Amino acid sequence: MDAKTGNIYESVAIISRRANQITAERKVEIQHRMQEFQHTSDTLEETFENREQIEVSRYYERMPKPVIVATEEFMADELNYGFKKYEEVLPTTVEAQQ
Repeated sequence: MDAKTGNIYESVAIISRRANQITAERKVEIQHRMQEFQHTSDTLEETFENREQIEVSRYYERMPKPVIVATEEFMADELNYGFKKYEEVLPTTVEAQQ
């Protein structure tokens, strides 16, 4: 895993960020699909018995975990990444004094 970046911690950081992106994308997608099932007039029983909603939930539960997907993408060189140079991250002395 460290062969691509030269540092295992950088590789893990890249995978972690991509996994977070995948999680955020899935969350938005799930929220969008679940909005189709929301009705203000539904009773509690109707909400629990909605088969389509249950199937959507099961579909997302069966999907591979975001960390697995991100790791596979990283190992297959499907991710574009870059790091800022150390000097770019540090504030200059003028910025630090303000």
